[in-house]
Amino acid sequence: MERHQVPLYVGALAVGGLLGWAAPGVGPGLEHAINPVLAALLFVTFLQVPAAELVRSMKAGRFLAATLVVNFVVVPLVVAAMFAFLPDDQAVRVGVLLVLLAPCIDYVIVFSGLAGGSSERLLAATPLLLIAQMILLPGYLFLFMGSELADVVEIGPFVEAFVILIVIPLALAWLTQAWAARRPAGQKAADAAGTAMVPLMCATLLAVVASQVPKLGNGNSLSDVATVLPFYVAFLVVMAFAGLAVARLFRLGARDGRAIVFTGATRNSLVVLPLALALPDKLAVAAVVVVTQTLVEVIGMVIYVRAVPRLIPLTD
Repeated sequence: MERHQVPLYVGALAVGGLLGWAAPGVGPGLEHAINPVLAALLFVTFLQVPAAELVRSMKAGRFLAATLVVNFVVVPLVVAAMFAFLPDDQAVRVGVLLVLLAPCIDYVIVFSGLAGGSSERLLAATPLLLIAQMILLPGYLFLFMGSELADVVEIGPFVEAFVILIVIPLALAWLTQAWAARRPAGQKAADAAGTAMVPLMCATLLAVVASQVPKLGNGNSLSDVATVLPFYVAFLVVMAFAGLAVARLFRLGARDGRAIVFTGATRNSLVVLPLALALPDKLAVAAVVVVTQTLVEVIGMVIYVRAVPRLIPLTD
């Protein structure tokens, strides 16, 4: 399953889309299943995020600096350039901001590795990336939305989703890591949980897409979501060259440079999805906008795996 995870993810997305279109009545039931499945997936994902590696990641100074610059300086500037051209719908704008401003911490490592990037350095940097985005995301949202943010986001459900679906799974994952470091039973438990990563990802993608597709029955919603597709494609194209520029600015080698391109281009859609689902009903389209980015990104990453080695050859 690890070797074939990309086609499995694409298959889960396709099955979810067909199910949501052919049997829209299953949408509400599957929406109730999203949080439990997503919480389990995030626990397993965070289990792969080595808390103990945070100190080691600090020693790769230039790579870490490039990672932070591409994600928290360059990406917000690219999003700012796009923001004025986004549809006026607040739900669409919030969805785009949520997903594009949060760097990926999970399958970016897989895709970077497939392209010959320094996936081990990305893995070491993931704790810092996760902490940084959770701290900076509210500030970025306020910068882009201003006073509108208070009008469209109810803080209570937002905080509840963040605590239940992000803070608690993260804390449990790091406690499990500590247990695994001290006891063989803990290591066995962590290894067993790790084998569930791909099935849980497939289940989450299927449930999310199947539950959100029926919401596109409203013509306006479908048209708004279709409108953001070019922005997601443009983001992937721009970030390939922006990541290359950052890698050259920090004088990184080819493998590190490839990893920088991938971390700048991939976004944290599944981790921010709970926050989108916690928005008021009038902003329900935001979750669909987040999921749409996942669809575009998975296809984009298949292209990246072939294109990035040509963009940054090992002979550089």
